[in-house]
Amino acid sequence: MSSTPLRQLQSEDVLAALRGLRASQPVKYWAFYSSQLGGIVTDPALMVLPFDDHMVHRGHGIFDTAGLVAGKIYDLEAHLDRFLASAERSMLRLPCTRAEMRAIIIATAAAAGQPDGAIRYWISSGPGSLDLTPAAGATPGFFVMIFGGINYPERWYTEGLKVMTTTYPIKPALYAITKSTNYLPNVLMQMEAKAVGLDNGVFLDAAGNVGESSNMNVAFVTEDGVLRHPKFDHILSGCTSLRLLALAPALVAKGLITAVEVCDVPVAEARAAREMMLIGSSIKVAPIVEWDKAPIHDGKPGPVTAALLALLEEDMRNSSDRLIDLP
Repeated sequence: MSSTPLRQLQSEDVLAALRGLRASQPVKYWAFYSSQLGGIVTDPALMVLPFDDHMVHRGHGIFDTAGLVAGKIYDLEAHLDRFLASAERSMLRLPCTRAEMRAIIIATAAAAGQPDGAIRYWISSGPGSLDLTPAAGATPGFFVMIFGGINYPERWYTEGLKVMTTTYPIKPALYAITKSTNYLPNVLMQMEAKAVGLDNGVFLDAAGNVGESSNMNVAFVTEDGVLRHPKFDHILSGCTSLRLLALAPALVAKGLITAVEVCDVPVAEARAAREMMLIGSSIKVAPIVEWDKAPIHDGKPGPVTAALLALLEEDMRNSSDRLIDLP
């Protein structure tokens, strides 16, 4: 350890260090709105929060996402519905009205100047103390990030994913259905899977039913052709899953599936499925071909997964009632 005295930094030193940190990271953060700063910044070095914000040191915050596709925001209203429900369950005061949040998200996306990417936004209970409860009189924060999105390996779609049943317990229902910033179980699940050369994990509930994956929903196509999705009472209500469940009946008419069901999915039934898939805003729809070292059906991506991905991508580009043009 060096015996050199620690420097007392000035504001210009801090800014230089933050810019140096970002220069060494290949981040694609294009625009960031902060109610604490009072506007939008496009320099990633300035996309910061106070260290004592309750979201930072206690995890008392919520977030949600939306997609940016060909210069339009996809399905923002559905995500805002879930966002506000998460805020209520988390006892978070709203920093502004829903209409104001919507306008800020659109304006920040426009400031990014990018046609495709991802939008993530947060509410925090604010800074002011390191106590367990929010500081008295703390002002809740609202933040919006426009970034390049999460890129998954192409082989996940062409060859399929390999997953494991995680050894970590599923979140209690209240925390599972709330999209809070406390993602420790989800992080540990994926780290556990990657440590043994797998792509992701799957939670099971106490009754032996399938729950969800790290930050994605799980669905199945049974041997008799039913698209089956776990109930949303103890897992996150994925906006992408809900949209696909509404679109999926079109595949019944094409003879690809026989029905669509949201129900408990016992593990034994799930393992016998002819297709298994992950569904989420960032991953969209991707096939799972192996679970706990055993193949799903013939161990190859299936036609229903591919058809659902095509349905979603079509909806993301052409569903006029779910698209918002950027100014």
